[in-house]
Amino acid sequence: MIPRNVTELLGIRYPIFQGGMAWVADAKLAAAVSEAGGLGFISAMSADKNYLREQIRMARELTDKPFGVNIMLLSPYASQVAEVVIEEKIPVVSTGAGNPAQFMKAWKQAGIKVIPVVASVAFARLMERAGADAVIAEGTEAGGHIGEIGTMALIPQVVDHVKIPVIAAGGIADGRGFAAAVMLGASGIQMGTRFLVAKECSIHPNYKAKVLAAKDISTIVTARRAGHPVRSLKTAFSREYYRNEALIDDAILEEQARGSLFRAAVEGDEQTGSFLAGQSCGLVAKEQTAREMIEEIYREAAELLGDHHG
Repeated sequence: MIPRNVTELLGIRYPIFQGGMAWVADAKLAAAVSEAGGLGFISAMSADKNYLREQIRMARELTDKPFGVNIMLLSPYASQVAEVVIEEKIPVVSTGAGNPAQFMKAWKQAGIKVIPVVASVAFARLMERAGADAVIAEGTEAGGHIGEIGTMALIPQVVDHVKIPVIAAGGIADGRGFAAAVMLGASGIQMGTRFLVAKECSIHPNYKAKVLAAKDISTIVTARRAGHPVRSLKTAFSREYYRNEALIDDAILEEQARGSLFRAAVEGDEQTGSFLAGQSCGLVAKEQTAREMIEEIYREAAELLGDHHG
């Protein structure tokens, strides 16, 4: 049976989160996911407080359902946007690329539910002690910045070591993945790659076409040398970057990568853009509305789990 603890905690219908993807997770996509009964997230990425405030207010014009903000803690504007989510009374914050402990007290006092992304048992336990309401345990199959542990191994180990709800992420794109996550002890799922082809997703058509054409072996991991591995689709750019990691110093590599996600998501630049996607891209076969995706995935998972109340 699909757990109800996350839906009750957050006031949503389905325990299905949309990942906070930079240059992808905007007001339109987040609102569509939340309006469909899931939990949409606006990505604060590396933008300033004015951008985030504008996105939040746009989303509120599109839905009256709960939605969240994803804060990348390496952003130079992290402290700014940490205050904006309080001022704008955002109900849920997810975090990535760092430890949100310095902001936790203020967020909790403001009544915000805090759900960090974790890639290990140790970090999940640390976040629980810091006051997190749940964690998103993300396996290495995910797109974008990744850890080293696969979802199948990570989820049950995190579940065994924390008492708060665990949301499974990484390589999940259909009801079978959702059902498997529940069997591993998760209370819900987060998807990124599947939502790239939502009709409400504003990324460039070239990006959507690449995801739809991708197969099981269509991704590559770069930036391991720098200690911040990233999974993206295999392109001329990503293959060249991968080769250059053994030949070129970090400063030049960093300059090559700067702005590459923007060039992919916004401009559709197939030569110098970085098209982030997870290993589940081979399961993504068609463009649908966010509602169609969420209802299809939940229905399939409920049938597999024998959840007649789903």
